[in-house]
Amino acid sequence: MEKLFAYGNLKEDDIQETVFGRLLQGVPETLVGYVVKQIKIEEEYGIESYPIITATQNQEDTISGMVYEASFRELQLADQYEGMHYKRIEVQLQSNETVWAFTAIT
Repeated sequence: MEKLFAYGNLKEDDIQETVFGRLLQGVPETLVGYVVKQIKIEEEYGIESYPIITATQNQEDTISGMVYEASFRELQLADQYEGMHYKRIEVQLQSNETVWAFTAIT
């Protein structure tokens, strides 16, 4: 199983049911050295704001989220859900565990 850090929509039950067809099992965790910023994405009905993690390298900057166990196929489904404006990267959590998370394509 893979590990995925979620800080936004992927934490929501209805989104997980839609994307994965099930609820993921997760535990609270903290991402250190990052902050959440907003990006603007043009959607069918206008421009929307979405959260995105941004590295700061400052150990005082943290993001609370959840770490979920997901299969490789489920990670691919998450890639599709996040779309062309996001990419999956490896990040190190406060627990020193390395997991996947989504950030903006730069």
